[in-house]
Amino acid sequence: MSEHPPVRRVSLDSSSSEPLHPAAKEVLLSALDQGFADPRRLHHDGRRARMLLDNAREVVAECLSLRPDEVSFTSSGTEAVQRGLLGLHRGARGRGDLIVHSAVEHSSVLHAARWADAPTSEVPVTAQGLVSATALARHLATVDVPVAVAAVQSANHEVGTVHEIEGVSEVLGQVPLFMDACASVGRLDLPNGWATAAASAHKWGGPAGIGLLLVRKGSRWRNPFPGDDRGDERISGFENVPGALAAAASLRAVLAERDEVNARQHRLIDRIRSRVAALPDVEVVGAEQDRLPHLVTFSFLYLDGESLVTELDRLGFGVASGSACTSSSLTPSHVLAAMGALTHGNVRLSLHAETGEDEVERFLEALPSVVTALRARVGL
Repeated sequence: MSEHPPVRRVSLDSSSSEPLHPAAKEVLLSALDQGFADPRRLHHDGRRARMLLDNAREVVAECLSLRPDEVSFTSSGTEAVQRGLLGLHRGARGRGDLIVHSAVEHSSVLHAARWADAPTSEVPVTAQGLVSATALARHLATVDVPVAVAAVQSANHEVGTVHEIEGVSEVLGQVPLFMDACASVGRLDLPNGWATAAASAHKWGGPAGIGLLLVRKGSRWRNPFPGDDRGDERISGFENVPGALAAAASLRAVLAERDEVNARQHRLIDRIRSRVAALPDVEVVGAEQDRLPHLVTFSFLYLDGESLVTELDRLGFGVASGSACTSSSLTPSHVLAAMGALTHGNVRLSLHAETGEDEVERFLEALPSVVTALRARVGL
């Protein structure tokens, strides 16, 4: 009996994690030998580790047009989000307590706001998922208590819509802004106007377990968690020196390739949006123009996300569904709900830097038959 040929795998879920960039892999392997020591120690190995850590910080700062002392390395993007938001909230003690956030923030922002046990207020978004300066101004006009901090992401992690950060900052005035930039760092320039921001290295091809906490000079930020005696109040514990170096190396490499990669991914996503929109009973969501280059989400009537993910995975295509941060449980997306879009039967594609036209075409050729077969199973 002949065996079936192996399925050719195509990963279309880079928003969850990008493969390790070759530059990161090369630096990481070298740094494991050179940067193992405690960078707070005064002996030779410790001083060398400190030099490597400072070098990583300087590279990241240069890549993001920041000062080196505005960059700290955390254990994850989630930790960076928590420290960035809650540190501004603590720094506003006596001047306000309310946390204002958009309706489409990542769940890590929402969890941090709830953990603070502070009052919150949610800013609505457009049908394209946009957090506009105009909508924020209207919302703030209805708020009758002092605002401690606002949270608006640079770009949405599920539908790709890029937000009006500089306009939002102007509306906020003296209210500090926390910006979750995990979805956009490495793909778009950082906008101006934020007080603290967060990023995550594995989103741009760096190693997992490295986040960036960015605190602008002069921001009223205070450590919201128990500190230690290691000298940097923005973090706790032993820095991952090899990981920080690899994150910095991959960020620099990704930015050098960005224009070419972004242009190619925009073309591929445009093709996907057009071909998918031509299918019956489908909704393509998010902004068409002002969006991340690599990401698109669409929803099918009469289907559930689990069936779509399972059947596409059987054919070799790794895609996401449900809420971007809880897709293992396929929890309905609060982002899509806030946009008034379908919350079930959705598929989120996000292209890797090396995703090719042939892989996209294979997916587009397979998708219609998958949708037709799944609808036939339920009698449609």
